[in-house]
Amino acid sequence: MYIYNKILESRNKGLKQLAVLIDPDNPDFSNLEKLVEVSIRSKVDYFFVGGSTSHDNQIDKILELLNSQVNIPVVIFPGNDKQIRSNADALLLLSMISGRNPEYLIGQHVQSAEILYHSNIDIIPCGYMLIDGGKMTAVNYVSQTQTIGQDDLKTARNTALAGQFLGLKLIYLEAGSGALNPVNESMINSVSKILDIPLIVGGGINSVDKAISGLRNGADIIVIGNAFEKKPELVKDITGAIQSINSFSIELD
Repeated sequence: MYIYNKILESRNKGLKQLAVLIDPDNPDFSNLEKLVEVSIRSKVDYFFVGGSTSHDNQIDKILELLNSQVNIPVVIFPGNDKQIRSNADALLLLSMISGRNPEYLIGQHVQSAEILYHSNIDIIPCGYMLIDGGKMTAVNYVSQTQTIGQDDLKTARNTALAGQFLGLKLIYLEAGSGALNPVNESMINSVSKILDIPLIVGGGINSVDKAISGLRNGADIIVIGNAFEKKPELVKDITGAIQSINSFSIELD
């Protein structure tokens, strides 16, 4: 599990990481090429590829572009079994532990089990938790599940801890694509303190300040998609800020 070990190693060293999310639901390939170029120059840590709905041919085009141009790890972030591909470095096997819809707790996993068994992809079990980002998002609609309120710290902590006890390797706090509000500092801090596994946070992060706030409060990886699609040059600003945090961590170490 090379990619997971990379995540763990960075966490153990106190190093923060950035994933660029590319959503096949909203592909603008002229802008995508620019985003990939800036991401390579800025040395982002991962590309996450996936979305709430299925656009099979778009995923294939995106993976082809990434595999032809980058040495940055590409991680499938599947909304359903139809988005699974083997020509990536890893796949987050998402279980939506914040909801009670069996289709997204285990149903999609059963459908994809044989495909995954015959693939060589690095499979990383991940507890996926939807947090209220201030508006209905595509993932709410598709999964037909309710979000956890931003002030419901106890439910968030207990859900994340249950995921860890079940053997999940990552916990992902998701405010949703284009969220009005990112996951707040209190929730990130509260959840991160009780976990022994890496914490990913995404949704609504559209500025350097919001990115750094999430990382300083306990996120090991932040995921940004919409903001980078609209303004690819923001990648450089955020990676620069993360590098400053990491330099300080290395000095302390």
